[in-house]
Amino acid sequence: MTTEFDQIATRILAGGQATEADALAVLQAPDAELMPLVAAAGRLRREHFGNTVKVNYLVNLKSGLCPENCNYCSQALGSDAPILKYSWLSTDETLQQAGAGLRGGATRVCMVSSGRGPSNRDIDKVAEMTEALKEEYPEVEVCACLGLLKDGQAERLKAAGVDAYNHNINTAESNHDNIVQTHTYGDRVDTIGKVKDAGLSPCSGLIAGLGETDEQLVEALFALKELDSDSIPVNFLMPFDGTPFENTWELSPIRCLKILVMARFVCPDREIRIAGGREMHLRSLQAIALQVANSIFLGDYLTSEGQDAKADIAMIRDNGFVILGAEDEFAGDSGEPSIRRRGAGTEVPANA
Repeated sequence: MTTEFDQIATRILAGGQATEADALAVLQAPDAELMPLVAAAGRLRREHFGNTVKVNYLVNLKSGLCPENCNYCSQALGSDAPILKYSWLSTDETLQQAGAGLRGGATRVCMVSSGRGPSNRDIDKVAEMTEALKEEYPEVEVCACLGLLKDGQAERLKAAGVDAYNHNINTAESNHDNIVQTHTYGDRVDTIGKVKDAGLSPCSGLIAGLGETDEQLVEALFALKELDSDSIPVNFLMPFDGTPFENTWELSPIRCLKILVMARFVCPDREIRIAGGREMHLRSLQAIALQVANSIFLGDYLTSEGQDAKADIAMIRDNGFVILGAEDEFAGDSGEPSIRRRGAGTEVPANA
């Protein structure tokens, strides 16, 4: 049976585009239509990305002590979240951390620092790190995420070998001032423009669960399309204790999956990345989400721990996908069976 969402996918595959009404219909579809939704979006994902999954790895170069007041962020001004706080990693420490992710299957390293934006000295540090990383791993993609850029800084990063720059819009323009007041939505768009002008690949996404309406989620996705973002990280709010959004729980696994489906419909040929909060919010639907998204972060995030990296790799392979850049690798065995030594017949509590 052909569904409404199959018809939308067919129209997009024929060269059409999703409308705002289409995107809203995805978000508001009955939960019982979840699998037809996924199947329709999966047609678009397969058309543009086959069965590959791009694996990305984060390195937090400088953690905490940020002067910006982004209400969702554990590193922000006013946050009491008990996170790691440290100044810049050295180049050697950066190589060590990045190497762990690359050996684990990642092909892109995302180098991130807290703060409003980098000084020219900071840009020099990241340039040195990039040059050293590419000398040791010539095929690696490097994405920098350093905040708001000044004139000339994007060009300096490009010259050092940086491939992409991440600067998320985070939410719809109509919701922006509710979540941060120390910079404007226009400031963020300006930095994305500087990135594009310098020839860097623009990476910009959003955070779902910030009190936005369905219409504002649609607004944000169409803004990202208009900005021509090459890769779109879809984050799900992690409500850290000690931040204004603590105890904010607006998301369910099905809601998160619908948001990813909407992103695929609106931006069918762009890298849709399941980013922060996926383990907490998608939970057992993470594997199904790979039928829609084509990219994930491996391992830990900036201030929170992620799913075990080996479990991520197994999830990718168990669901018939291959890791981009490692398509020919054998999946390997699943290990030995674990002998039960708890529950009935023992004095150890049952696994229940």
